[in-house]
Amino acid sequence: METVRWGVLGVANIATAKVIPAIQATETCHVTAIASRDLAKARAAAEELGIERAYRSYRELLDDPDVEAVYIPLPNHLHAEWTLAAAAAGKHVLCEKPLALDAAEARRMVEGCAEAGVKLMEAFMYRHHPQWVEVKRMVDEGVIGEVYAIQTIFTYRNLDPGNIRNIAAAGGGALYDIGCYPVNVARFLFGSEPTDVEAFIRRDPAFGTDALTSAILDFDGRHAVFTVSTQTEADQRVAIEGTEGRLVVEIPFNIPHDRPTRVFRYAGGDPPADQHYEIHEIPPANQYGIQAELFARSIREDTPVPVEPTDAIANMEVLDRIFAAS
Repeated sequence: METVRWGVLGVANIATAKVIPAIQATETCHVTAIASRDLAKARAAAEELGIERAYRSYRELLDDPDVEAVYIPLPNHLHAEWTLAAAAAGKHVLCEKPLALDAAEARRMVEGCAEAGVKLMEAFMYRHHPQWVEVKRMVDEGVIGEVYAIQTIFTYRNLDPGNIRNIAAAGGGALYDIGCYPVNVARFLFGSEPTDVEAFIRRDPAFGTDALTSAILDFDGRHAVFTVSTQTEADQRVAIEGTEGRLVVEIPFNIPHDRPTRVFRYAGGDPPADQHYEIHEIPPANQYGIQAELFARSIREDTPVPVEPTDAIANMEVLDRIFAAS
């Protein structure tokens, strides 16, 4: 397959530390250009990561005819503006999660990319890791019976007032940054949309962002319960409760690329003293590289992207409902 040439809008840490190195390690993709409003930062990133071109503005990068697809790791409030600008320039777009600040904005982005004839995908990288492919298979094949409940914890502690995640006007806060993951997991595994939503939010008095958010999503009698926080000890885990067993995903989201991951299947025994379990070990894989390769293949073969952009609208609709319910 002919290599897909990428451009990156911004020098965010997620891009320079994880996504760009993963793209550069693939055989089907190459990052050709990177842009920053600070040219020195763009040049430094380009030199470090083996990128040929550095631009002083996002617009200059979008004007580069050699760039076919762009990755957008910008702050949440800039996703819509630059996704639509990229689409107008004829570039395919892989945009970081959450795709937008609300469902209406996400819908405009999806419609704009469709009208421009370019592909758009929200960068929920975990969905493409073999670990989650295996979890989805086990759930769909009834390995743990019928799934009744999903419980997710995703937290970290960041009190820096200058960090973008703590700036309300930029789309900061726990629900946007990490709450989108448990919502996505529940919709992914249940294969439907919640029929009811209850939620509780604790906002930081100085930042104005949600520092602690918990929600219950009802899927016609099946429940997804989650807590996310930007101000507690770092943690993440997913438990999937079925009628004939349960699955525990040890590292659900920030999956390391250089070591195996594990999914525990519990069933039988005498819990909690002597519970029977088996371990499904998943070989190392780079979820960011897999994501880029799948997106690139959809470009070259002109096939649907692995996760349709309408899924991003649906996920944002749930986030909107959580904010409203709180």
